[in-house]
Amino acid sequence: MVLEELDRWASHKGLNVMGTGDFTHPAWFKEIKEKLEPAEQGLFKLKKEYKQLTWFGDFSDTRFILTVEISGIYKRNGKVRRIHNLVFAPDIKTVEKINTQLGWIGNLKSDGRPILGLDSEELAKLVFNINPAAVIVPAHAWTPWFSIFGSMSGFDSLEECFGEYAKNIFAIETGLSSDPAMNWRWSKLDNIALISNSDSHSLQRIGREANVFDTDLSYDGIMSAIKANKPNKFLMTAEFFPEEGKYHFDGHRVCGVSFSPDETKKHKNICPKCGKTLTIGVLNRVDALADRPESHKSTGRVSYKSIVPLDEIIAESFSVGTASKKVKAEYEKLIKNLGGELKIVLDVSGEEIKKIAAPLVAEGIMKVRAGEVSVEPGFDGEYGKIKIFGSGEQKVSTI
Repeated sequence: MVLEELDRWASHKGLNVMGTGDFTHPAWFKEIKEKLEPAEQGLFKLKKEYKQLTWFGDFSDTRFILTVEISGIYKRNGKVRRIHNLVFAPDIKTVEKINTQLGWIGNLKSDGRPILGLDSEELAKLVFNINPAAVIVPAHAWTPWFSIFGSMSGFDSLEECFGEYAKNIFAIETGLSSDPAMNWRWSKLDNIALISNSDSHSLQRIGREANVFDTDLSYDGIMSAIKANKPNKFLMTAEFFPEEGKYHFDGHRVCGVSFSPDETKKHKNICPKCGKTLTIGVLNRVDALADRPESHKSTGRVSYKSIVPLDEIIAESFSVGTASKKVKAEYEKLIKNLGGELKIVLDVSGEEIKKIAAPLVAEGIMKVRAGEVSVEPGFDGEYGKIKIFGSGEQKVSTI
C-alpha cells in the first residue's frame, strides 16, 4: 500500500481519483510530499520517476486527493463517544497546519488513523478555521462502535455531534453495512449527500465502493458536486450489498449468534448463549432513527448500484479462494482485455464479457448486475457471506 502501487492499481480498478489516506502520519506525509506533484486544482499525481507499468502496458493517470481518517474518543453528555471522521484538504499548506495543531493534541506517529481525545465539534472548529474549503465527512456513519450514528457510542443527529458546525457537514459515508436506500428512510438526511468509499486495507480491495461524477476534474469540482447532491453531477455510487458488511445484523460473534432486528427485540438485546449485550448492527440502528418505512422510494436522489468485487465473482464461479492462481489469471485477463474492474462489473456489455470471460464468470457478473444474489448477513465484525450461484447451479468450468 505505497503510492506507486496505489497509482498502478487505481488504473486496474478503473478509478480516476483516489484518496491518499493518512496525511497526518509524519512518515506518510513525507512520502506524499516527495512522490506527488500538483495536477489540477487541489489534486495531485505521482511523479514520473515513480511510475510503474500497469497491466495495460502503459502508465496510470491517477489523481490523488489529500485525505485522512481521524478517530476521536471523548466524553460528551456523560457518555464515551468513539467517532471516526474523514478530512479532505485542498492543498499541502492546509495539511501542514492541520497536522501541526493536531500534533499538539495527540501522537500522530502512533497510527495512520490517529486516535485523539478530540471532540468532533472541536475537530470541525480546528479544521474549518484553518481552511473553510476543507471538508469533514463522518466515516462509515452507522458502524456500531466507531461512528456518528453508531449504536454503541454515537449520536442521534449531526447537530448533537457537531454543534454549530453541523451546518458545514454536507455528506456522510454510508459504510459497507448500509446503502443509500437505507439512509433515505431518515428525513434528517434528505439534504445530506451519501458517499461511498472502499476503506481499503489492501490493493485488491481498492474500489470495492466508489463514487461516480460528471464534473470538473478538480478538488472544487468534486466537492461542489457532492455538496450540490444532484444526480446531474453526482451520478451514482457503487456499493457493497449492505448485508455483506461486517455489521449489518445484530449479534455476538464469540457465541456465533446473528439476529435480525426483530429477533433482537424478542431477546431484549441479550445474547441467549452468554447473557451479555448483543452488538446492535446497522439495520437495527437505521430502524431506530428512521421516520419512513423500508418500502419508502426516494425520487430525485443520487442513484446507486450494488456490486460484488470481481475477484469474488471469479472465485465463486471456479469454486476456489480469491487468492488462487486460477482467479488471478482470469482477473488479469479480463482487466487487460475489457478495462478496469468497475467498468467490467458495471458497464461492459454482456456480449463483450462473454467473448473474453469463462462462461460461469460471465454469468456471475450478469447475475450480480441483476441483483440475483443471496447473502447471509454480516454481524459483530464478521463479513456477510454472499452467494451468486444457488445449490447445484454451478458446473465445472475450464479456462
